[in-house]
Amino acid sequence: MAITLTEINKLRQKTQAGLMDCKKALTEANGDMEAAMEILRKKGQLVAAKRSDREAAEGCVLAKVDGNFGVMIALKCETDFVAKNADFVALANTIIDAALVNKCKTLDEVKALVIDGATVADAVVNRSGVTGEKMELDGYATVEGEQVIAYNHMNGNFLCALVALNKAADGAVGKNVAMQIAAMSPIALDESAISDEAKAAELKSIIEKTKEDEVKKAVEVAIKKAGINPNHVDSEDHITSNTTKGYITEEQANQAREIIATVSVSARESLNDKKIEMIAQGRLNKYYKEVCLLNQAYIDDSKVSVAQYLQSVDKDLTVTDFKRYTLRAE
Repeated sequence: MAITLTEINKLRQKTQAGLMDCKKALTEANGDMEAAMEILRKKGQLVAAKRSDREAAEGCVLAKVDGNFGVMIALKCETDFVAKNADFVALANTIIDAALVNKCKTLDEVKALVIDGATVADAVVNRSGVTGEKMELDGYATVEGEQVIAYNHMNGNFLCALVALNKAADGAVGKNVAMQIAAMSPIALDESAISDEAKAAELKSIIEKTKEDEVKKAVEVAIKKAGINPNHVDSEDHITSNTTKGYITEEQANQAREIIATVSVSARESLNDKKIEMIAQGRLNKYYKEVCLLNQAYIDDSKVSVAQYLQSVDKDLTVTDFKRYTLRAE
């Protein structure tokens, strides 16, 4: 049967699929609108299945707030071209708006929401059929508090942050902290928010690194005393290549190898455990300042911490929760 342009446009408005895809689906369905929609939906599933092994590294990250409840979600795709498509961004906005209205706590709850007669999960699959790219929802997070602020870095839809304060403050304060979260990528509110297991694992790693550094220092001192540049012999590959280039002699190369072998052993055996523990504890405290939001140096004034910045606004003001998500590798 002949398919009219009116029917094609009607199906396109319902599905956002391309004109030719709509025409083919209507032709295959003999003009049955519902059947054509099902054909397009299955096509979307087929595209998703075929591209399931592809990486969805681009997309649209959004964060929004309604009162004291904030949500964040990423609708991911394969290419930047699709990520910037108006219909793709509109779908991401529709999804996060529905999640916000329904105060969804989990990604599964979001996927089960019904929008225009289809679940969010199906809507994503259907959109995959339109674009021909793998798509997936990721990074869903919620924050609740007395005051919640959402931040979309440069309004670029690739990096967002949510922050909750324990009491209402000037809007600029919450935004400043959200920008801190976006820029500095903290992993916890403060030291107490890091588990004992994580602290122990980090301290163990720091102690081992500190021991290696102390041994390396001892080796470098011995190599310098021998009149050899430590940078020329800091690995076997460098020793070989620098000998070939004439930067060191064969005799110096062998001497360096001997020093590395003997001094490494003696230096490790004579390590001062108390000194190692003191250095490691200092490095652990530095680690807390780097990864704990309230301990971090405030980005607009490195002389104060984020906690001190908040207290300068209101002595009782603090952060109770935060979330961050980015599509960019860090």
